[in-house]
Amino acid sequence: MHYFKPLTLLLFLISFTTFAQNPDNNEDKLSLNSGPIENQFEYAIKNSNGWRDERGQEYRVIKTFWLTELKAHVLDSIQAIKKDIIESQITLKAQAQEISDLKTSLSNTQSTLDKTKNEKDNMSLLGAETSKSGYSGIMWSIVGVLFALLLFFIYKFKNSNAVTKDAKRALSELEDEFEEHRKTAVEREQKVRRQLQDEINKQKTIKTKK
Repeated sequence: MHYFKPLTLLLFLISFTTFAQNPDNNEDKLSLNSGPIENQFEYAIKNSNGWRDERGQEYRVIKTFWLTELKAHVLDSIQAIKKDIIESQITLKAQAQEISDLKTSLSNTQSTLDKTKNEKDNMSLLGAETSKSGYSGIMWSIVGVLFALLLFFIYKFKNSNAVTKDAKRALSELEDEFEEHRKTAVEREQKVRRQLQDEINKQKTIKTKK
């Protein structure tokens, strides 16, 4: 799940900066259908057509098919993230159950230990006679092991819960950024179409006057 941060950064840069071409020594390796998502966006940017209006403002015209492909790839990534979240939630439930079982076992063991403190000095343990101090040592050792396991599973539970929260937050940010990028791309495409239509109308007007 470490690909969240570079993907989020890439979508942020695409949404809020102009599509300026930069030198890239690995340009030949870029592809729309393979490689990381950021490389696929880089491919679409580098291979799109550029033009400037009368005010010198630069625009990029990206093929609708490319946007469709990129959308499909991003949605695939989102589905993979959702799958990871579901698997993490399943793991959390299993660990929560293990912690509950350990707590119950620890409570029962503690109760047994407290009870043995009131019994005679010598007692039978697994068919063998042992002193009360030796019996208590064994029981406390068991309590210590169970307590250590309890702490370990609590730590794993908290860690998995933090990972799940981070994954959900990253997924939400990714979906928001992708939607913003999609809206920006649609607005730019509509603006380009209007400008092209204006230019066509202008040319028709000139021809009519002639």
